Amino acid sequence: MTYALSVEMARYGITANAILPGWIETAMTESAFNWEKFANNVKPRIPMRRWGEGSDFGGLAVYLMSDASAYHTGDTLLIDGGYQKF
Repeated sequence: MTYALSVEMARYGITANAILPGWIETAMTESAFNWEKFANNVKPRIPMRRWGEGSDFGGLAVYLMSDASAYHTGDTLLIDGGYQKF
């Protein structure tokens, strides 16, 4: 969807990008992160060795909403502490 939107909307000066979160500590993930078996198996596979936090997205969100990203479109930005690369 992000790719299609970026192609269709670019001519109107509209960009389309997506932020893809990894394991982020929220109220919704609290029970999983507090489950010892899950946490002991997943957290060591995150190269940064910590769960993500909402604040980890602030700078990227500001960039995407600013004029600095005016020529940046069709991208999916994975924020997962390196988990996918492990």
